[in-house]
Amino acid sequence: MSIDDKRVKNINIFSNLTDVFFILLIALCFYLQTPMSSSKVVYIPQGGINEIITYLKKNNFDLTYIDKYLLRIFGYPQSGWLDIKKTRLSKGDFLYSLTSAKAALEDIKLIPGETLYFFIKDIAKQMNLNEEKLYIAYYKYAPYIDGVILADTYKIPKGISENHLMYYLVNNSLKEHRKWAIKFLGEYDEKQWFRYVTIASIIQKESANEEEMPLVSAVIHNRLKLKMKLQMDGTLNYGKYSHTKVTPKMIQNDTSPYNTYKKEGIPEAPVGSVSFKAILSAIFPANVDYLYFVRNKQGVHSFSKTYKEHINNFDK
Repeated sequence: MSIDDKRVKNINIFSNLTDVFFILLIALCFYLQTPMSSSKVVYIPQGGINEIITYLKKNNFDLTYIDKYLLRIFGYPQSGWLDIKKTRLSKGDFLYSLTSAKAALEDIKLIPGETLYFFIKDIAKQMNLNEEKLYIAYYKYAPYIDGVILADTYKIPKGISENHLMYYLVNNSLKEHRKWAIKFLGEYDEKQWFRYVTIASIIQKESANEEEMPLVSAVIHNRLKLKMKLQMDGTLNYGKYSHTKVTPKMIQNDTSPYNTYKKEGIPEAPVGSVSFKAILSAIFPANVDYLYFVRNKQGVHSFSKTYKEHINNFDK
């Protein structure tokens, strides 16, 4: 083969490679212009690009494993809540947004002892969300009808959907539940753990302050051991009755599992949100043999071992 023939051959190879490159470039441009749907606010977990793409695919984002290579071109995805701003955009714009978008955050607060009923009302009003959709999303992810979301202040992006909000609140709380269970019990047995959470929710309702919590816990545990009914007003402050004064008529008419004046043991689910201190007290009650307590004039409780002592405290 002559030198000229070699030159012609090399030119043809280069020309073919150039053609292939431009074809791939055009195909890539078309691919990046593919329209896709997104929520205005997207939660991105911490992790590698593979884990992030897998997470988004599981949450119904139209992505493929090709996108993980394209994402590396744009940069590294941020973690947390991202303000995508649009619900319809191109795949290229979506991938770029994962590396550049930021979300405006807003604080929402779940106070210790509050029920899901009022929490949902509050956040629906504050963040302009639909109450029914919030309930549907909660029950989709939560194993119990209340008490799963921990009492805390959460930073939430404006514009978040009902589903994403409840997914975030429930799953973050469940991670904490699991962490605490393993730390204090050595394992995470959901049924066993939420029995403690249910006791903690009663402690949260009944205690005048954090210092009383181990004492209230002791009363609950002692009465359960003796198969005595708890007979505690706090268990009747469930759901929409969270702020309702418990009266003899209410005690008489309520037939729910929360009425510990009629039902033995603890309710089937927590009666509201709990703090870390309440859970700790539920697991580690004070080493006392109290069976009764009543609120005194100082606004805290007087504890007693016998019914006679309890009546004397009640009369005071």
